[in-house]
Formats: sequence, C-alpha cells, structure tokens
Amino acid sequence: MVPLVIIGALLVVFALLLVVAARARSSAQSVEERLDELAAMGEVVTLEELELSQPFAQRVLVPMLEALGRIAQRFTPRSTIEATRRKLELAGIAHKVKPVQFLAFRIGGALILGTMSMLIIFASSVPTGRRLLIVGTGFVLGYLLPSIWLGSRIQRRQEEVLKTLPDALDLLTICVEAGLGFDAAMQKVAEKWDNELGRAFGRAVQEMQLGKLRREALRDMANSVDVPDMSTFVAAIIQADQLGVSMAKVMRIQSDTMRLKRRQRAEEKARQAPVKMMLPLVFFIFPTVLIVLLGPAIIKIRDSGVFGGF
Repeated sequence: MVPLVIIGALLVVFALLLVVAARARSSAQSVEERLDELAAMGEVVTLEELELSQPFAQRVLVPMLEALGRIAQRFTPRSTIEATRRKLELAGIAHKVKPVQFLAFRIGGALILGTMSMLIIFASSVPTGRRLLIVGTGFVLGYLLPSIWLGSRIQRRQEEVLKTLPDALDLLTICVEAGLGFDAAMQKVAEKWDNELGRAFGRAVQEMQLGKLRREALRDMANSVDVPDMSTFVAAIIQADQLGVSMAKVMRIQSDTMRLKRRQRAEEKARQAPVKMMLPLVFFIFPTVLIVLLGPAIIKIRDSGVFGGF
C-alpha cells in the first residue's frame, strides 16, 4: 500500500509540474526578446546567465514536454499535426503553444489520469473486468481533456469575435467617413479594444506594414477566426478595393448588416429560452411545487383514516 501512495503522490506532483509548465510556456518571453530588453537597458549578459535567470519550469519542464512531444510526433500522422496547428490558430494561441507541445500535454494527461485511476482501482476490491474498463476510460479521458479544452476555447473566441464585430465595424465606418484610410481605421480599432477581434486587426495591420498585400492579410485574418460574418466582411472589403467602390459606403452597408444580424441572433436566443427552460422546470421546479402543495393534504388524508391508513 505504501508504494502505491508514493507513486500516487509522485503523479500528483507531476501533474502540478505539468500545469506550471503550461502556464510558464504561455507567459514566458523568448531569448531574443529578453536580449533586446537587456540591450536597451545597456546591460551586457551572456546566454548562460540569461538562461539561468529564467524560471525552473521554462528551463527544465518545457524542454521535457517538448522532447516527449517530439517522440510522439514520430508516430502521429502529418494530417493530425496540421489539424492541431489549425485548432491552435483558431484558439488564438498558435504563437504560444506548438502542436508538438500540445501533443505532449495530451500524452501527459493520459498518463496522469490513467495511472492514477489504475492505482485507485487496484487498491480497491473491484472486479477485473471493471478495472480494465475504468483504467482505459482514465487513459482516454486524460488524452481527450486537452482537446475538449481547446475546442471550448475556440468556441469562446469565435463567440467573442461575433459579439464585438458590429461595434468594431461601426468604429471602422466612423473612422473611414472621417477621412482616415482603411489601414489606419483598423489600427484605431486595435488600439481601442484589447480583445480577440482587436488583436486580429492588429496582426493584420502589422502584416500589411511588413509588405503583405491587403487582401492576403485580410483573408488570413478571416481564416484565423473562421467566423462567417468576418468572412463576409472581408470578402466585401476585398471586392470594393478591387473594383474601386467607395470604402465608406461599403463599410456603412456592412455595419448596418452586422447590427441587423446581431439583433436577429438575440431574438432567436430569446425564442429558444422557453424550450431550454422546460427541462429544469419539469425535473426540478414542478416536483418541488407539487410536494409543497400536495404534501400537507396527503398527510391530513393519511391521518384521517379515509383510506384505512397507509
């Protein structure tokens, strides 16, 4: 029993280190960025000193996870790696987490949950068939949980973009009608809002400043979000740019259309509310109301002996 407890404690520690490594990876600066900061401050340091100044998770745990991911990558189809890269891009974390690292998180989660379920099950009196089923479920669940989290993050990002797009188009329209160019108007939106849509606009503006064509930068922005309204807006802007149509007029039409769509989506959700409320009403509220209303009457009927007592 003692070895099982020790192994379980080690697994818990490994799980905590895995979470710390993920957080360190998402917030850590690259070596080049740290060198640029120190050079701007006038300090001269070596690469060894710079590496030692980084947190333990960034120096030790992240390379371990990357090595685990590279080993797993050899046995993973290329299509799966590309699909993971696409999902990370849709989630807005492609610049923080690589497909190899995400694959390492999935494998680490499978090992942690699978081994912990194995220790718990084999320490109890459960039939062998159920043991194998529970342990297998632990491995599969640990492997799927990161993907479930990634899918929920993609959905939240798309919903945020869909919700803020009409307001952003209103601001774009005002800026363009006031005399600003389309690129400068997008920069204004990126400066005003620190959300997913503002960051997407900011990346598109940076790409255009680096020499990418406007239509390519806008298409990449729409592909990185994968929201139908954003794709429609980008298509209209590219077509207006190619045909020489007034950009302000196109922006005004798109702004009105997006606000109308947002109102229609709100009305649709309002109509769906009664149907969604039916399940909790039937299973949670109605039984409680019946107990409160009929409970005293049933007690009085029982005490009166009308039915001979029951």
